[in-house]
Amino acid sequence: MPENIEPIEPSSFITAANHAVKDALPFSDSTDFRDASQGQVAVPRQDAIYSRTDPGRVVWSFTDYGFLDPDLRPELPTVNPSLLRQSQLTNIAGLFQVASGIYQVRGYDLSNMTIIKGQAGIVVIDPLASRETAHAALQLYRDAQEDQSPVSAVIYTHSHVDHFGGVRGLFGLEGDTVPEIPFIAPDGFLEHAVSENIYAGPAMARRASFMYAAALEKSPSGQVGSGLGMTVSTGEVTLIPPNQTISQETATPRDKWQTQDVIPWRSGLTRVVVDGVRLIFQLTPGTEAPAEMNIYLPEQRTLCMAENATHTLHNLLTLRGAQVRDPHAWSKYLTEAIQTFAEHTDVAFASHHWPTFGNEEVTDFLSNQRDLYAYLNDQTLRLINTGSTGIEAAEDFELPATLAAHWYNRGYYGSVSHDVKAVYQRYIGWFDGNPAHLWTYPPTEAGRRYVEAIGGIDNLLAKAQVAYDEGDYRWVVELVSHAVFAPGTPDDQAGRAKQLQAQALTQLGYGAENGTWRNFFLTGAKEVIDGPGGTPSQAGLDLIQSLSLDQVFDTLAQAIDGPKASREQREPISLQWLVTEPQQQGATTTLRNGALIHVPGKDLLVAKPQATITLTRSTLNKVLIQAAAPGGSLRAAFESAVADGEITVTGDDPTAPATVFGYVTKPDTNFAIVTP
Repeated sequence: MPENIEPIEPSSFITAANHAVKDALPFSDSTDFRDASQGQVAVPRQDAIYSRTDPGRVVWSFTDYGFLDPDLRPELPTVNPSLLRQSQLTNIAGLFQVASGIYQVRGYDLSNMTIIKGQAGIVVIDPLASRETAHAALQLYRDAQEDQSPVSAVIYTHSHVDHFGGVRGLFGLEGDTVPEIPFIAPDGFLEHAVSENIYAGPAMARRASFMYAAALEKSPSGQVGSGLGMTVSTGEVTLIPPNQTISQETATPRDKWQTQDVIPWRSGLTRVVVDGVRLIFQLTPGTEAPAEMNIYLPEQRTLCMAENATHTLHNLLTLRGAQVRDPHAWSKYLTEAIQTFAEHTDVAFASHHWPTFGNEEVTDFLSNQRDLYAYLNDQTLRLINTGSTGIEAAEDFELPATLAAHWYNRGYYGSVSHDVKAVYQRYIGWFDGNPAHLWTYPPTEAGRRYVEAIGGIDNLLAKAQVAYDEGDYRWVVELVSHAVFAPGTPDDQAGRAKQLQAQALTQLGYGAENGTWRNFFLTGAKEVIDGPGGTPSQAGLDLIQSLSLDQVFDTLAQAIDGPKASREQREPISLQWLVTEPQQQGATTTLRNGALIHVPGKDLLVAKPQATITLTRSTLNKVLIQAAAPGGSLRAAFESAVADGEITVTGDDPTAPATVFGYVTKPDTNFAIVTP
């Protein structure tokens, strides 16, 4: 809750809406609670997991969500009952046996970590989001199973950070020794894992602080989960690059298929045996992640669905920001999984939520999830082709009752509303075709004009108060946002506007079935009063050193202050780069017209660069890390490395690099979202 306003009670409108949810959905069905608890062999043995580098800081708590205990408080008036049920399920934490030799640690991060017993060690699938939580999860398994065997392989199912960020924790909290074992990932994993967290990483991290409500207390009036899991851990993000890639080129040919593979041969499947564990990989690019794969374990008749089939409608466009996902491809790959694996599967699990047990249940689950994404794609396109805009299509869109009745198709993480808009954006783009929307004013200018058109701030707030009293909170937040963004509003009136905005956002949060919607609404309510308070994380060394040289220069180019550079530099500045170790690489960068252009090797348009920079890749990584640190700058880090003899600069103008790097800016990691 915002610190400067009294706690807000749910209105009669929200209370009635939440009661209607309770009456409409099959709350008597306890199957999910049975499945989420099945096979539990251990519970967390500590109250919290602490930071490796800051031992007093909690990166994951097991006690924050005690208020969700259904035995203590079966209902919370400030939480949508459907979301409350989902949060109670995702809060079930511990070690679980999924099938013979297959275990999951759940409730130690946003994601699950899966452990498979091999002949000499253990195979780990998706080692959580941070080093500390992965280390604690593995320790829980070792203690409960009295199994100290080494990690014999690591598998990343896809390129999102909560599925690889904890990998170094599997090998200890200290040190960076990496054993010579397989690190297996789908084709394109490293490129997408790095680029997603670097290119727009600061903006995504800021918005993620809304999505997971990092600044809110865990409480009935605050953060109660995110729908996909409780929240994201805040420990050290690490990455060990894969040394084995699953691709179309690795697919097992028909004549190499074996009876032990159980399922019939199908083109594109790759069979790998790791530490005696037989694994069959199905590539699913462009589904929930750009690089992703499902995994079948024939000996256990068990299917890992990565994040392609979970107990929620997933995001087609995550609210933290990303590229729009393809529901058509998603449904097609689910169809392929059904046709390939379902007949031969008794258990399906994913890297979030709890497993589905039973062949018929697995088939129904996968089929209904497939139908869900196909329906969203196809029916949105039908509406687009009858003239609906994204907003219009989302407003009236309803799932068939046969789909919406399944708990796993409810919108706890994705939602029908924002997923329909995502489909619209994917096919049509941001513009709805109405020229009135082609060149709209930005929020501050629009706000000033709206306030004036309505007859002043007092009139606007009076109309908004009427809407609030009538329970039309969506209109309140839209209308009052104009007052919040309008420049020059006197402090007392601005304060009244922000208070009303916070109250309306809070009511919307209390009524939201979607965990991330609730988090956005309630974080917005806090920030409109208290100001920005996000908690973005800094890119770690592993992510930076995993950047290709091409990606390094992409990242620098995206940080150039183009307007300033174009004003001050009338002539191009070209730099030749020579990276000598671990392998020799070269590139030419040219700052011209405010853009930093890079060409591998020699740029044919550059007769002679102003300077040549010679360094090792480890030095480049060090400079980038120092530049990214609080108070650091690329120019200062570069000049320090030159002074220390780690970088050599030669050529006609040895000051040219410093000139270019002087235009490299740092992102604002705490920018305002709900206020100007």
